[in-house]
Order: sequence, then structure tokens, then C-alpha cells
Amino acid sequence: MPARSPAEPTPPGLLPARRFLSLYLPSWPTDYLKRVEPGLAGAPLALYERIKGGLRLAAIDAAAAQGGLRVGQNLADARALLPGLVVREIDRPLLAAAFADFADWHSNASPLVAVLEDMNAFGDLVLDITGVDHLFGGEAPMLRLLLSRLRALGYTVAGAIASTIGGAWAVSHFARSQVVADDALTQVLDALPVAALRLDDSQVAGLTQMGLTTLGQVRPRPRKPLQARFGLSLLTRLDQAYGQQQERLNPRLPLAERHAERRFADPIGLLDDVLMTARDLAIRLGLQLEGEGLGGQAFHLFLYRVDHKVMTLSVNSARLTRDPDHISALFNNRAERLSGEYDPGFGIDMIRLAVSSVGRLDAAQLGAFADDDGTADLDQLQDRMSSRLGTMAVLRTQLLASHIPEQAARLVPALVGAAAPDDPPGPPRLRPLRLLPVPEPVAINAEVPDGLPASMIWRRVSYRITKAAGPERLGAQWWRSGQRLDLLPLPAAPEADGKPAAAPALARFDAEAGTRDYYRIEDAQGRRFWIFRNGLYVPDSTPQWYLHGLFA
Repeated sequence: MPARSPAEPTPPGLLPARRFLSLYLPSWPTDYLKRVEPGLAGAPLALYERIKGGLRLAAIDAAAAQGGLRVGQNLADARALLPGLVVREIDRPLLAAAFADFADWHSNASPLVAVLEDMNAFGDLVLDITGVDHLFGGEAPMLRLLLSRLRALGYTVAGAIASTIGGAWAVSHFARSQVVADDALTQVLDALPVAALRLDDSQVAGLTQMGLTTLGQVRPRPRKPLQARFGLSLLTRLDQAYGQQQERLNPRLPLAERHAERRFADPIGLLDDVLMTARDLAIRLGLQLEGEGLGGQAFHLFLYRVDHKVMTLSVNSARLTRDPDHISALFNNRAERLSGEYDPGFGIDMIRLAVSSVGRLDAAQLGAFADDDGTADLDQLQDRMSSRLGTMAVLRTQLLASHIPEQAARLVPALVGAAAPDDPPGPPRLRPLRLLPVPEPVAINAEVPDGLPASMIWRRVSYRITKAAGPERLGAQWWRSGQRLDLLPLPAAPEADGKPAAAPALARFDAEAGTRDYYRIEDAQGRRFWIFRNGLYVPDSTPQWYLHGLFA
């Protein structure tokens, strides 16, 4: 079958081959500190750490490397060799967090960006550029752009593009920056040293002792002896680099399949300009969602600053929506809370609006006599209030599947749009407008012990009851009690005719122990209360009465 030319379109149903861009920043820790503290830029800089009771170099800049220093060298020897050396103790958690933010900034070039931590927690980035290189004019212009903007920021960087992650990493570390075609990957990798496989020092030393110094010498060797001596990791890295085994990319940010973005020739800085751009992107994103018949509930605004930092602003909606006015209003209200924390730095050169938590949202045709109950407007009002005041500042009542009054509802954020449980079959249950957080004890006088209440004393105030209705009996939720079935032995019976006595019987949890009898009562002034008697009436005992709610 003849090979397809690069200009020929990909046949339907065939996915394009993956392409990866690797960026290698060998002196990123020192370059980063020089950007944070400009006063360090004048002298050689090295970072040290304590290893086995000694101080050894953990990172050096280009000037220190030219002076003869190397990573792992003793700090005292390094100072003697280079008297003007400036040293700082390395803070690995700080550098790792800063490099993670640095990686997120590169999502303006590709939505899939990962930090390769195989050899170091900071210094290696991999971007999946499949299908995005045409935005930069091709793979070679894209690589030049990424390298040039990093070098303009003061970073020492090398890069490569290949069809495998391992191949791109190897070329960026041990060859000049270049774009490796699919058919040339094997030839390029064969000339690289064995350290290009991301192996540990012992494996590299063992291969060197065997006389295997390049990948081209390792690849044709028998695999079983290599695995027996160096482990399966050697063969895995070899297959990943040459594309015989797939290596998955673990991006830091989740992939937003539906997004709209805008790049600026000159960076912007005003918050009003950002919000205007967000509205334009909301219109574009809404049209895209409308074409697919979808709506979203979570929207994310990414602001890419020119100083390799990313600011993220996220809003949520209670219902699926694609209304640009509503989406932009959510960001406007959210921005009012964060106006004091807004810092554009030296400017913003790109803004991206992405949507997640998407679902089916069909278009609705409204007739001339459609009845608008205002539910949608109420949801939008709750969304705007939550964006302005905070998620936990606007709450709504959520009904739960329980017949116990204090467990039948709870307060949840208004953005939680859970459906209410269906009402149980039977007549509607009357409930008070206000339910006390904890039932309060009351004293009840009744004509007969098990009859309707005649008077009530609550909070040292006496109420003469003129009307009463009830009871409504609510049983305990025995299935949630957590009690197990107990064996209750029956009284021992004498054996007769050689037959054994009866076996013990099973007794379930006593559901009547928490039974409540609720009454609706009204006093002489027309005030209505909701009271209950806890437990069933037992002769020669005083029943316990409680006030649980107040009717309107």
C-alpha cells in the first residue's frame, strides 16, 4: 500500500498519529530564583542540600557549570574552586509547586501538558500537540516559538518533537532541538547514549560495562538476558521510546473538549477588558454548545499572563445552561469578590473559556400562551447571588426520603440542584411552616390520659387549647437503628416422649420504642402548634410531650 503524502487528508475513521513536544530546562531552579530575585543574576549561583550529613550541590546555573562545578559536588570544594559562588539551600517543595504553575501556563499552547517526574520533579515538560500545531504554522514554527519565548524570559531550554514521549525526551536531552519525523525516529534514537532511556545510574553503568553505549547497540540484543540482568524497566523504556509500547500522558489539567479562546497581539491588563472578552467567548461557546444540543454547569476562565503564570476563575450554575448573558453575569459577579486580588502582572496575552459537567439540553419552543412560572429566573438569581456572595452563603431546602420530621429536610447550597423525593402514597401530610431545631418539652393536660390535649404550658406560659386534631402516628426507623436481631430464649419446657424442647425464637427490634403521636392544636388566640407524645401511652406512667413546630 503506497504511503500517504503529508498533504493528503486523513481517511475518515482513522485517528492521526500522536505527536509530543518535550521541553528540557536543565537549570530551571536557578533560572527561576534569578527571576524571583533579580539581584542573583550577576554571579554564579548554586543550590545545595544535605545528603548523608554533608552539603552537596543539587542544582547549578550555566555560569557555575562553565566554572567547572557539577551536581553532586561537595559544597566546600565548589567554593574553593569558584570563590565568587553564591549558594542557597534548595527548597524542593517550593520549586516543585512553582514548576507545576509553570507547566499550567503552557496549556495556552496545548490543552494536554504533563510534568515528567521520572528523573526530576522539575525540569521536564511534555505537551501533546496532536492537532494543534497548525495554529502555530506547523510543528517547526511551534517549537521555535516555545523555545524563543522561554529564552526571552531567561530560561535555558532545549526541545524536540517526536511521535513518542520517550523519543521526544531523549532527543531534547541528548541532541539538538529538532522535529523528528516518524520514519526518522529509529535512526535518531540509535545514535543517542543509553542514558536517553530514563534509566537509573546503576543500569547505565551496567550497560556501559558491557560495551553498550548507544541505543542502537542495545536494541538488537536478546531481550531475555537484558531483562534478567537489568530488569523489565529497561525493556519497557526501550519499547516506549521506539513506539512499540504506548506510554500514557498524565496531564495536570483535565482536558476541556469544549472551549473558546482568544489571543492578543498586545497584552491586556484591565479587569473590564477581561470581562468583555469573557462575554465574547461565552457567545462563541454558547453557539458551539447549541450546535451539539448540550449545556454546561461549570465554566472556567483561564487568564494566561506573559510572566508564565495562569489565573483561574470558575463559576457554577444550578441548571444546565448555554445562555451567554447568564454565563457572563456569573463571571461579573464573581469578579466583584476578587477585584482586590486581581493581579494581571505584566499583562495577559491569552484568555480561554472552558466548560465542564455538560449534559443534554434540547431547545424549547415557547408558544404565545406559554405559562412562565419563574423557576428559571429564580435559578439564575440564585446562581448570581452564589457567585457574588459565595457558595455557602445562599442555601436552599432539600427534601430527603424520611418520614421523621427533623430528618426529612436539610440545607444545601443553592447550586446543588437535587430532585426532591416523591411523596408517599396517601393523603397529603400537613407540616408546620417553622420547625424547631430541637423539640422542646411541654406540660399537657388531657381529659383522659390518652385523649386530646386540653391545655399546654410552654416556656412557663399557659395556653388554653380550643381545637385539636390527631393523632398522626410516626414510627421509628428501625431499619436505620443498627441493632442486630437478638435470640430470646423461651421458657424451658420439659421433654415429653423423648422430644426436645422448642428452639429459641427470633425477635426484631422494638419499633414502638420511638413511636410519636403528633397533634395539631390551636389556642384561644388562634395560635396553632404542632406537638407530639413520645412513645405509646402506658398506664400508671407520665407521658412525655414535646412542641416540635409552629403553624402560620
